[in-house]
Amino acid sequence: MSLEILEFDFMIRALIAGALVGMAAPAVGIYIVQRRLSLMGDGIGHVAFAGVAAGLLLGISPILLALAFAMAGAITIEVLRSRQRTESDIALALVFYGGIAGGVLLLGLGDVSTINLNSYLFGSVLTVSVADLWVVSAVAAFVVLVCFVLRKHLFAIAYDEEVARVSGLPVRGLNILVAVLAALAIGATAKVVGILLVASMLILPVAAVQQLTHSFRATTYASIGLGIVASIGGLVVAFYADLFPSATIVLLSILAFVATSLISRTKLIG
Repeated sequence: MSLEILEFDFMIRALIAGALVGMAAPAVGIYIVQRRLSLMGDGIGHVAFAGVAAGLLLGISPILLALAFAMAGAITIEVLRSRQRTESDIALALVFYGGIAGGVLLLGLGDVSTINLNSYLFGSVLTVSVADLWVVSAVAAFVVLVCFVLRKHLFAIAYDEEVARVSGLPVRGLNILVAVLAALAIGATAKVVGILLVASMLILPVAAVQQLTHSFRATTYASIGLGIVASIGGLVVAFYADLFPSATIVLLSILAFVATSLISRTKLIG
């Protein structure tokens, strides 16, 4: 196989963007999986859809508005979830449907190109511009940095909020921080795998490797590694096989999950 893929500037940008997303999404996704809030990604993703719609309508960068809307949605989810009268699934549903309705409403107010919209719904990593790449790079660097600097605190609230609260940690603030980091990762991921598949990069790499790892640290590093491999591998397969990039990225992640599940079961049987 030749290195023809590196002869195209758009593919180089796509590979860099894919690697950055594959690194950032699992870095925060591990805290979401640990808290059993895997559907949060979908909820935030649909709010990001409203941001994309607003960006396309107003002629402003859809990625930047998707990030802004996603963060607002993430904070809303966490505030609702923290209230005893509002269960997590209800909070997610409120934001989930509100995001869809808001996005559709905004799209109905203007003449938005279906092609532009589809690139965010289903991903269009091959059209990532230099400006997009700078945004994704900044977001990925911030998410990974915060996740590693505060990893002990974030692990504490993910493992047991009550113990963390007794220990004096600002549980609500840290929960909101995790939600915001997830929103940033989702907003940056939208152009790579699409809003409809956006939660997959947060959840699947973590879900796959945690079946084989025995520590939080090992799961973190392995998840990031798998995220990068799945992103780059999916792009390479899509390029040479003429397939849809976002689909191949997600399918590789699913295959990794199936493989680790089989390996894990084999070990248990053995």
